[in-house]
Amino acid sequence: MKIGILGLGLIGGSLGFDLQSQGHHVLGVSRRESTCKKAVDLGSVNEASVDLSLLASADVVFICTPIGLIVPQVEQLIAHLPATTIVTDVGSVKTPIVEAIAPIWENFIGGHPMAGNTDVGIESAQRNLFVNRPYVLTPVATTPISAITVLEEIVRSLGSIIYHCQPEKHDRAVSWISHLPVMVSASLIAACLSETDLEIAHLAQNLASSGFRDTSRVGGGNPELGVMMAQYNRQALLHSLHQYRQNLDEFIYLIEQEKWEQLNEQMNLNQQTRPKFVKD
Repeated sequence: MKIGILGLGLIGGSLGFDLQSQGHHVLGVSRRESTCKKAVDLGSVNEASVDLSLLASADVVFICTPIGLIVPQVEQLIAHLPATTIVTDVGSVKTPIVEAIAPIWENFIGGHPMAGNTDVGIESAQRNLFVNRPYVLTPVATTPISAITVLEEIVRSLGSIIYHCQPEKHDRAVSWISHLPVMVSASLIAACLSETDLEIAHLAQNLASSGFRDTSRVGGGNPELGVMMAQYNRQALLHSLHQYRQNLDEFIYLIEQEKWEQLNEQMNLNQQTRPKFVKD
């Protein structure tokens, strides 16, 4: 197949590597000529351009731009596409994207590969990024079954584990395990910066090790991505943040009241439950 990728960063570039390995001809579009050249030189895409018309011959197009650009880019792109082209995106928020695009493009399927890291740019693209990672698809009632089947085959070829759900349910779920951790992690860094004793602040910086590195990683990542998560998944994220604040208050209470047995019970429950979310 001819597969287009609009947005040649970490996700778009990594998709290019893996789709080419499956024998597809990959067309890439980026805002910068330098990125286009680098993507071709790295072997992420077969052809690249800053012109959307390059994607006119694609059977399937993946939109891999930042969340805020997905809808306006699709609105521009569809002027170049035949009605049979399948369009999908990789944004971490689905409801506003699906609600905006599905009515204007029948063959649109919302998507979200749960893969990646805090790196950005085509240089950070890597092979096999999606292997054994969840890949969520959010078709709606009007989405043609044939389009879903084609996209499923492509996603399955990446080695991903496919999940289907409604856009709204996707956004509520990722608010807990993706968007909330970014805000909690960011607030951890901000809290550390509030230390007014410079000697203590410098000592903390020198002593920071794996615990701080792990818990601060996502909060110290791409600021644009964090802001867009909050902007486009605002209600679900606020719900999660309020619930998190309530749980944090409960921990504060247990420590203030020296209720060590109850604190131990909660920590034991956390230890037993964590493997349901992640496996080390």
